[in-house]
Parts: sequence; structure tokens; C-alpha cells
Amino acid sequence: MSYPQLPTDIQSLSRFVDVDGIKTHYIEKGTGRPLVLLHGGGAGADGWGNWRGCIDAYAEHFRVLVPDMPGFGRTGKPSPDTYDYSQDGRNRHLAGFLDALEIRSTSLIGNSMGGATALGLAINSPERVQKLVLMGSAGLDIANPDPTYIKKLQAYDFTLDGMQQIMTTMTGSSHVVDPALVQYRHEIMQNADAQVAIRSIVRSKLAYTHEQIASVSAPTLVVGGKEDKVAVLARTYGYLELIRQAWGIVVPEAGHWVMIEAPEAFVRMTLTFLLDSAFGVIVDG
Repeated sequence: MSYPQLPTDIQSLSRFVDVDGIKTHYIEKGTGRPLVLLHGGGAGADGWGNWRGCIDAYAEHFRVLVPDMPGFGRTGKPSPDTYDYSQDGRNRHLAGFLDALEIRSTSLIGNSMGGATALGLAINSPERVQKLVLMGSAGLDIANPDPTYIKKLQAYDFTLDGMQQIMTTMTGSSHVVDPALVQYRHEIMQNADAQVAIRSIVRSKLAYTHEQIASVSAPTLVVGGKEDKVAVLARTYGYLELIRQAWGIVVPEAGHWVMIEAPEAFVRMTLTFLLDSAFGVIVDG
């Protein structure tokens, strides 16, 4: 089954590269030093759907790279019988993606599972990470005081109503979910291989040890939505306690997807962090 068509202006930015045998899709726009945007692990997630409101603004300053992780979007979805959909597997894929594009170091912005993957690179290859933004990031094992929301996500049944339920759960109380984005993500999940992959992906462990997280040396901005029901604020604060060079921002009325719910504010905050020497080395190209 085919995927929903990307907008015309994005189609020309669509690329593929082989990463250790996985045909990997990514969007590329802009010039200068690289900035990698990593999407989360929810059903129907992909690079464009998660970062569509931010790419243009970042591309004014950076060579923006927006990959789809294995099992997501237009990237390959090998059988879980032959491919490792663990967090270690995603970490290896990100490193391989950078190798394939001959990128020695980069700044990264990661949401949820994408945050955990960006963290993995910062932990395993600190010399490759210039600056790091973690937004609603997985990676730190903090118990959710209300498991109701996680159960709602786990109950996803590949229907349009099910996708609406996921997106409503992920966002803050004042956010109106875009029906076009609900439809886009729903269509992505009608692919049989995507359905098989997501069942394996949601079972993978996303957490690192406190010692591993504390080893992160890159200047780090930690962003949390005040109404995030998935990556609760205790996790945001936990990163601030563990990472020595960490700043933090909590966004009011936002849930798990600040870059979707408040893209203009998110871009302004993150660009200030990335471009201002007060927050470590300037990485502007």
C-alpha cells in the first residue's frame, strides 16, 4: 500500500540513503552545519508529520536533516524476526545515517523516542554531538503516576478513531488536533509492515541508567509540556538534575508535542539555544 503523498514543496526535498541495508528516507533543506530532527515513536509518526511546522525556520540557519527511523514513515520496515527494533538498534541506525551522509558531528533535536535516540548518540559518541535538545524525551525511567494515558496509547487499533484518540491523548487540553494530520498518520498506519513493526517497537525498552545520562557532556536544552501526560514533568526535571550542562523550559498548556502544539515558540526557544554562545559553542553554519 502506498503512503500519503508529501506536499509538493516537500517532495523535492525527499531523499533516500542506504543505512546498513535499510532504505532510509529523510527530508533535507538548508545549508551550513547539520541539524538533525528526530521524531517520536507513536503510531503514524514520521519526520515530516512531526516537524512540518519547524523545518523552514531551522533551514534558514542549518542544513536540516529529518529522517524516518526504521519501521516508520517511508523508511524500510524489515521483519522483527530479522531486525532489532530495540533502542540500541535505533542508536546504531542514527550513527549509520550520519556515517552514510559523511557527517562527523551535528546538533540534534529529539522528541520522545527520538529524544532517547539523540541521547544514545550523546552517550555513545559524545564527540559527534554539538548541542542537544530533548523535548518530551524518553530515556529516563520515571514512573507515570497515571497509567491511564499509556493504556490508551497501547489500545490503538489502526482505525481513524483510534488515531484521533492517540493524538488527543498526546496533546494539551487547549490544542485542537489538525484533522489533516490525523488522516496523514492514519494512512501511514494502513501499511501492513508498519503495523507489524509498531507492535515490536512499543515493546522496546527506552531507558538508560542514571550514570549514562549523567555522562552527557553536550550543552543540552530540556523542553517539557506542562500538560504532558506521557513524559511527565518529573522526567524533565530529572534530566536537569543529571545532565551537568542542561537548561530547562516548561511550556504552558502544551502536552507531549510542543513542536506541533506551539511550533513558533518552540523554534524561537531552540534557535536561541543553538545560536547563542551563552548556551555553549555557537553551532550556526
